[in-house]
Amino acid sequence: MSSSEQRRRQLAREKFERQQKRREEARRRTRRITLIVASAVAVAAVAGVSAFVVAGKEDDDGKKSQASSESPVPEPSETESKAPEPPMKIDEKATYTMALKTSQGDIAFSMDASKTPHTTNSFKALADKGYFDGTKCHRLTTQGIFVLQCGDPKGDGTGGPGYNIPDENLDALGKAGADGTVSYPPGTVAMANTGQPGSGGSQFFLVYKETKLPPTYTPFGTMDDASLKAVQKVGEAGVEGGAGDGAPKKAVTIEKASVEKE
Repeated sequence: MSSSEQRRRQLAREKFERQQKRREEARRRTRRITLIVASAVAVAAVAGVSAFVVAGKEDDDGKKSQASSESPVPEPSETESKAPEPPMKIDEKATYTMALKTSQGDIAFSMDASKTPHTTNSFKALADKGYFDGTKCHRLTTQGIFVLQCGDPKGDGTGGPGYNIPDENLDALGKAGADGTVSYPPGTVAMANTGQPGSGGSQFFLVYKETKLPPTYTPFGTMDDASLKAVQKVGEAGVEGGAGDGAPKKAVTIEKASVEKE
């Protein structure tokens, strides 16, 4: 074999080896990039979960507080549509009482229409047509935040009346502290939402123990002592399965809801 042929084959081998080396390096870079991306996604997922847990969802989430880090804030996961809210028919200077006849006793709370006219009007309109009758309070939280959530006709946290109402009275509980939260005292009744402004529908939560949350949930009602005790008993019984967030062991069904002017 001529020396020129040997040289040609040597050069071909070297070229092949260089190509193989470049391809292997490219595969290694791809694996590294994949690992980096996967790690970033994992971190983002953890951050997202943390955000959801700490603030309530934005997230959801996210948008949660350190005080509520063990349990997500009360929020429906979606709203059904952008239909208009009910026409204003209440006396905006009056106080109304929402009375719930439930399987765990009577629960009632007062609503000041001068501070929350849209919320009060919506709840009266819904109650007048029997919207809440036969629905379950689908969610109880016993860690981080302490609330019983009701008002979802689907019973799974995704239901709503088909429209949204604006946030109201958000400064009633004071300015947020360094952790971004305010105290929702026992007896407070507030609107659940999706973490976005103006996303309230029909879901609401009853606070049975001091709870720290961001000041983004319309506080629109106050329970009387007997009603608070009824909700506290539900809270004391805990959550199904022993978790800190889920369906209450003591099932709460709203048999009849009504709203009357005081």
